[in-house]
Amino acid sequence: MSVPGPAARHARLRADLAAALDAASPTDPTLCEGWEARHLAAHVLTRQRSPRIHSPAFRALAERARDPEVYASLVVRVAEPPPRLSPHAWAGDLMNVTEFFVHAEDVRRGPGDVPSRPLDDDVERALWRQLGVAARLAYRPAAPGVVLVAPGLGRRRVSGSRRGAGTVVLTGAVGELVLHASGRGRHAHVAVVGDDRDVTALDAVRPGPRAERSRG
Repeated sequence: MSVPGPAARHARLRADLAAALDAASPTDPTLCEGWEARHLAAHVLTRQRSPRIHSPAFRALAERARDPEVYASLVVRVAEPPPRLSPHAWAGDLMNVTEFFVHAEDVRRGPGDVPSRPLDDDVERALWRQLGVAARLAYRPAAPGVVLVAPGLGRRRVSGSRRGAGTVVLTGAVGELVLHASGRGRHAHVAVVGDDRDVTALDAVRPGPRAERSRG
């Protein structure tokens, strides 16, 4: 059984991300456009040291990680916790729960569609809390209103309709809703319900899974 608590949450998700990277080859595709697994591994490390994710250090590290041995050592470092005084240690839950979850799915789903994976209850609750703010920003440009429904967690309106548009309801496990809001909707298992016009308008801002649309 997983140990509950903030420290355990981001530590578990870090382990999940490291496991996904370990199962991948350095040049495997990910859901981050233009990035392979080696880029994501390099990103996680440089993010903990510098806010400039496209810094020379990041590019050099990602390039060296084409070599499988370098990549493997990089993944080992990803699995290690940050220094105790790093914000990623003392504010790890706030900074890394969504980040680590999304990047693990970037790696898992990059080569092709895979089923969603079960998450611990406390991780789901943390993702649901953090999604509230992120979703308001993500869906703000869309004319239709957006309602998120995560069975077992709740229902949340994250944006109102504008310019005479209606409302689109997105339903799915909270992790799948996080992926949709973060721009990975084509690979998320989310049911999209709304008028065709509204669904199309939302799709232009945050693309969703075409096969799982329903007419409202």
